[in-house]
Parts: sequence; C-alpha cells; structure tokens
Amino acid sequence: MGDLQSLRVFINCLDQQSLPRILQVCSGVYFQGSIYELSGSEVCLSTGDLVKIIGLQLLSVSCEEIDTGASYELPTDYSGQFRLVAEDLPYNTIEEIVGLCPVGVDACGSFIFTSREELTIENFTVPAGKELTLLSVEAADDGERLARCHVLGQNKASAEILLPLSLKGEFYEYESDRGFNLQEIMSSARLSCRRFRNTNMKNCGALMVFSPVYEISAIMHMRKNVVKFPSSLEVDVQDVTEKLQDLVFITPLSLTEVASQSKESFPTMAEILDSPEGDPFFNSSWFKELQSGRQLVLHQCGHTTMILASTPKGRKGKQYYFISDRYGGRMRRRAREFGSVYELYLASCQSPGLKVSVTRHSEAEEEEGIPALSVGEQLEVLRMDGLKDKSGAAQKVESLICKRTIEVDDEDEEEDEEVDSEEISLPLFMAGHFVEKLADNKKYKLTDLMKSSLPLDVKVVTRDKDLEKDPLMGLTSIKLEETFTETIVLASLSNKPDLCFELPVRWLQMSLCFTSDHLPWSSDEPPELHIETVTEVTEKFYYEYHKLISKTEEPPPRPPKRKPSNSKAPKKSHKPKNVLPNVSSNVTKQLDDLALHQTKGKRAPAPPPPDDTPDQPPPLLPRKSISIAESTSMPNMYVTGPTKARNAARRLSDSDHDYEDIKDTFNQPHESLFY
Repeated sequence: MGDLQSLRVFINCLDQQSLPRILQVCSGVYFQGSIYELSGSEVCLSTGDLVKIIGLQLLSVSCEEIDTGASYELPTDYSGQFRLVAEDLPYNTIEEIVGLCPVGVDACGSFIFTSREELTIENFTVPAGKELTLLSVEAADDGERLARCHVLGQNKASAEILLPLSLKGEFYEYESDRGFNLQEIMSSARLSCRRFRNTNMKNCGALMVFSPVYEISAIMHMRKNVVKFPSSLEVDVQDVTEKLQDLVFITPLSLTEVASQSKESFPTMAEILDSPEGDPFFNSSWFKELQSGRQLVLHQCGHTTMILASTPKGRKGKQYYFISDRYGGRMRRRAREFGSVYELYLASCQSPGLKVSVTRHSEAEEEEGIPALSVGEQLEVLRMDGLKDKSGAAQKVESLICKRTIEVDDEDEEEDEEVDSEEISLPLFMAGHFVEKLADNKKYKLTDLMKSSLPLDVKVVTRDKDLEKDPLMGLTSIKLEETFTETIVLASLSNKPDLCFELPVRWLQMSLCFTSDHLPWSSDEPPELHIETVTEVTEKFYYEYHKLISKTEEPPPRPPKRKPSNSKAPKKSHKPKNVLPNVSSNVTKQLDDLALHQTKGKRAPAPPPPDDTPDQPPPLLPRKSISIAESTSMPNMYVTGPTKARNAARRLSDSDHDYEDIKDTFNQPHESLFY
C-alpha cells in the first residue's frame, strides 16, 4: 500500500507505463465528498471511493511563481520560451550528480555540469570550467561504476571520457542560454521538476516551476461510462493496487445495453441495481418482483412480434394486454358491431366484401338521401361513391354502395312474392346498427389471426397449456387491435429459472449488472423453459403507446346542411304586410269605445217579434248518424318496419278505394245541433 499524498503529486510522479492503478480517496477539502462538473460531466469523489486510473491526457500546464506564490495555467500550445535556472549548490561527487539528476539523453539534451578544479583522467586532462555532458552510467569489468560524459575539446573536437562515481570534487550545474517551450519541458522527466525563467526577462524574471494538469480517465463503482476529471483536484489519495488487484468494478447497464450484448454472453446471472422508474406500465406478477438487489437469470435477447389487445368495458373496467406470438391458445372469431356507416367503410377497407345484418329499424329521410332499413336485412359493402343531386352534379358528401337483400316475411311467402336484392346508397354520416356476418366458426391460432387484417374481435376457447393460469380464458370478448415488433430480454427469477417472462426494452427504465454467480441449474443444459406469453398492461401504457406511434384517425364526416324545399316554402306578397296592423288598430279602437253600462252612441232598438210566431221552442233536428267505418281510427303505421310499410302501400294502391271519395267524405260540412 502506497503512502498518502495529494492527487496532483501522485499523478506528476506516476509512470504511465504502470497503468492501470487503483487509488482510494482518503481525504480532501471536501472530506465527506466533492462534486465537480466539468464540460457537462459530473464527477463525485467521496471519502473511501475507489478509482481505477486507466489513462492520462495533458490538459494544461500550471505555472507557480516561487517568490509570490501566484499560480496560473497556460495552454499546452503556448509559444513562449523559458530558460532553465541552474542550481546554486555544488555537488561533491559524481555519484551525487547521478543520484539527484536523471541520467540519459532525451530530445532536450542531458545534464551539463562543470568542475571548479582541473580533472586528470589517465592521460586526459579536463580544464577547469569545461562543460561535461552526462550521457549514461556503466559498469566496468571489475564492477566499478563509471559515468560516461561527453566533452568538447579545442577546435570543436569532441571526446567521451569515463569518470568514476567515487570521483570527488566541486561540481556545479552549467546554466545554458537555451530556451524550452512547454511541450519540451513537460515531455522531459529531467526538466519537468526544475525551475525556469522567462527568456524575455533574463535576470529580473520571477522564478517559476511548472506542473502538468492531466485529464484522468478512470473507472468507478456504479458509473456506466468512463469518468474524466483533472489531476488538480484537492484530494488526498493512496495507491492500493497491490492490495486490490482482483477488484471488479461494477458497471451498471440499461436493458438497451443488455440487449446489445453478443449471444455468447447468455445465459448469465444479473443483479438489479435500480428498480423500474416512472409510472408502472404492467400489472403482471413478475413486474412486482423487479426490486433492487433481486437476482435474475438472463437467458437470451432478441426481437418478438406482439399484439395489443383490449376487452370491452366491464365490472373491472377496460383491460389491456400484450400477447406474444408464442401464445398457444385457440381463438374463435366474434362478429363485430358497427354504429355507423363510416365504421362500415373503415372495416371494409381492411376486409373487402364485408357483410353485415341490420339490427335496428331506421326511417328514411329523402332530403338527406338516407334510405330506410329494417331489422334482418343483409348488406354487402360494394364500393364508395359520391351522392348525386337531381341535376346529376356530384356533391361533397360520399356514400357507401351496398347490396341489400331483404328477408321475405310470412305474408309475402303466402302471396308467393319474390323480393330481389338491390343496390342502395348509404351516406357515410348515417347512423345505424349493424353486426358482422361470419362465414366460419373454426378455431384459429394467434399467428393465423395476425396475418388477417386487424382489428378483430375474438374469444379464447382453448387456453394456453404452457401457462399456469391463462388470463384470456373466460373473457367474453377480446379485440385484437394491432401488431408490433418489440426488443425483449428473456429473463426469469433465480428461484424459478424455468418460468420465464419477456422484458420489453423500450418500456422498462431500470439498471442491472452482470455477476459471476453460477447459474441455478446443475447440468450443462438449461431446463425446459415456460414463457409467460400474456402480459396485462395499464391504461397509462395504452395511451402512451398510441402517443408514441402518433396514430391519428380522421373524424367521421358531418351531415350536410339542410336546405329548405322551394315547393313547400310559402310565397311572399307585399300587400298583406299592412293588413295585420289595420285589423289590430280597428279592434283596439272598438275596445276603447266600449264602457260598462254605457254606450257612446244611440243604438237602434231591437225589432219586435213577429205576431205569427207561436210561443213554442224551436224544433230539434235528428242527430246525424256516424258509420262504423268513419268511427274507426287509422292504424299506427310507425309500429311496423319500413319493409311492411312498403308492402302495405303497395296493397293499398291495388285496392278499389277511391282516394278522392274518402277526401270528400271527410270534408263534408257538419250541421249544427243548436241554433
């Protein structure tokens, strides 16, 4: 275990060839924890956290003035030059120089020193103050360690000499006028820890030291991606690489990331880190088991075709289901009900040749082009057409052309009348009550029904034997609305590895991680899997699904505005306009002239009765006889259907009654019973 040191110092002294390294955060300015947000990436370092460093990248260079303590950062591409400041203290031996200064030649040269006294090595003499460049350290045959140095002689002649490390003297570092940029300083282990001055200020420039600021790429527990933070954070760390070499960092994965794994990754064990978030979309039993810390067996991932189904509204309200194409039950089609001609049109677009029966009478409205329909009539949808007015011009209102077959009633059978089928035009805005006529009564698999045009109304007649309890069995009706393809992860609970369920990736926001636990079965082959193919979903999911696919349906057409008939509209004349005011004024004047027990003018006396008038009451006239035919009320024609009404009208037209005679009979004046 390493010593406790600041993150900056540790990174500056770190050999990048030794990566990766595992560090433990021990303390810092924020001893409980610290949060940094850098370029939109949030990093949280708390005391005790483990960080695995996997890479370093130079961000900038921190410059600190030694005299004032001021610090600032310079970009790595800074173009200024800096001059190396030599150390003032002398070195007493060559071994001391080798021990304190990096040995070797790099792109920036090597360590250069001088001797205050003249050096004589064998037959070679080095004058005092001559520059010696330290190249390397070698070992002689007798084991003595020697420093190989380069010296420049007279007439620019160069030579290399070997100086024993035990050689004593007074040696000083040579101060050169050469300038270095930041890239050269940071790339050299010999220069990165030295003092410099700005080349523009030779003697009066402030002494400064440089330290690199790295962007650290690291892996942390419970972090999905590689975290990045600067090495200048004021935290203390400790190197625990040797102690925790086998440590595995947990990487949380979403279901989308799990589904993107290769097939070789399954089956495997996983642990739920975060349970599903947001509003619950599922009412199934397995959804309640998805809690944090729960172990799951992930068998495989892939794509499956599902169908969205719903039930009519009942005591439990409307219910919604996901049904997988693996469902093994058998279904029988149910007749669909339609409440308008527009619904018939929509259904006929998906099912050409649709046949329905009329289940409720409807009266004819000639002004709107609505024909009369009777219960039991059979309609077959033929095509769409536009309504025509009397002039033959097409109107905007569209109609559905249907073939109507009228069922023959008992009276018609006795009269041996044959009623042929006919084509009728039903406006799309017309309301009605129709039920679909089915041609077969066979049992279908779900995969066969999915090939048909949807929606369809069905009833489950044979349950799926692979399910312990089939939730679709016993429902009076199920509406198969539409199919869709979903990415799923096939999973099961660790205590029930054979009972599987499908996790839809798009509708579950949860995180989990792979674990190295053993699979919960002893043999190499997994057990036989029983997949739950029916999943009940909530009403929230149903509407969110339709919002996601942005499925919008056009509203049914509106009926046309009614226009008054010209034949029935009364003709307006200009003369009667002043009649009513004159009559009203005359009546008002006469009422004003009246007074109680008074007369405004003298009235003529009543004429005397004639002398020949006997004092007898007037004779009584005999009461007029009423025939039975006249006293019988007309039958209520509204209780019969339109078909019988047409038949009755046809029979009435064939009778011997004269309509004009009947009208004259009703129009005869009645004699008054009193005088």
